[in-house]
Amino acid sequence: MSAPLATLEGLPGDNSRGWSPWRVMRHNVAASIGFAILIGSILAAIAAPLLAPTDLYQKMGPGFDPPSGAHPLGLDDGGQDIRTLLLYSTRATLMVGFGATLIAVVIGTLVGVIAGYSAGRTEGLLMRITDFFLVIPEVPLMMIIAAVWGTGLLKLIVVIGLILWTWTARVIRAQSKSIRERIYVRRASAIGAGHFHVITRHVLPQLTPLILVNAVLAFAVAVFDETALSFLGLGDPSLPSLGRMIALASGGGAVSNNAWWAILYPGLVVTAIILSLTMIGTALEDALNPRLKVSHLSRRHFRVLPSRLPLGDAADDKASR
Repeated sequence: MSAPLATLEGLPGDNSRGWSPWRVMRHNVAASIGFAILIGSILAAIAAPLLAPTDLYQKMGPGFDPPSGAHPLGLDDGGQDIRTLLLYSTRATLMVGFGATLIAVVIGTLVGVIAGYSAGRTEGLLMRITDFFLVIPEVPLMMIIAAVWGTGLLKLIVVIGLILWTWTARVIRAQSKSIRERIYVRRASAIGAGHFHVITRHVLPQLTPLILVNAVLAFAVAVFDETALSFLGLGDPSLPSLGRMIALASGGGAVSNNAWWAILYPGLVVTAIILSLTMIGTALEDALNPRLKVSHLSRRHFRVLPSRLPLGDAADDKASR
């Protein structure tokens, strides 16, 4: 799954000024719903020890016991409460997603800004390295690295982060080249400002909204990648995660035993988290670049004035009404 490419052509000298993500959340229904789902998932993951009805590894009954009053979401193949497993698994999945996104955004921003601002051979070298990682399918490459390097929470975060930075680098590089040519940047360089001063005081502040949008979208991809790797057995075996829940249920015979709840509920949680992040990222992207909304305009929004038509066409237009 590739990270959505958030390219904001109107950024940043115009519509990014006065732009606030909280304003977008308040005025966009989809973003508000996505933000509520995301915050709810984060709070539930943080408060997992308080909200979980049972201990994490406590066996509560026979394997694949169906939902009941005592266990509304049922039990998994090991007799553990699904609700408890979901709370702790969401915590691990969000931790990996956040950590991998942080690594990807930091590396992608550094590479993109350096390549876009410096140009020349430095840009060419950095972009060739970026293209090298882009042409290799992400999940198979992560599988190979994780299989060779070993499993573990920190290793999984690093593996996903080191693969996910390429899209951010390409977007930031393109926007940095645009900002580099603007008058206030050229003026700062002309009066003797150093490269570090120009980048930190003039380039990076203008890129902040774009970095935020790409971070939200990269977060969704990181959650998907963590679920995929954990499902394939390359996650941390000592921690429950949503992908590991699905893998254990599938390997334990949930399909043959008609234990749909063991697979459905973790799948729904993964879908809800990814969908919420996508809704937030898309809303922020649309708010930051109004040009993206042009494609949503339909023909009924336009009306040709009869006074600007030739006499014959104006008469035909009036008759058609």
